[in-house]
Amino acid sequence: MTKPDFKAMSKDDLRAYVLSHREDDEAIRELFSRGNPNAVRYKTNSFEETYEIIRKKIQGEI
Repeated sequence: MTKPDFKAMSKDDLRAYVLSHREDDEAIRELFSRGNPNAVRYKTNSFEETYEIIRKKIQGEI
């Protein structure tokens, strides 16, 4: 059996494939490599800054 073309699959189709083929490392790698293009990115210079951003996010301040 040949594997599907993961790069050509939509993210939803790829996610469904991974859920039914949890042992397929190649598919899992492709799914996680896509990321979220709308994700908010935070630049920090220290662990303390990162911790503060996470704390504010959990508290609903940002």
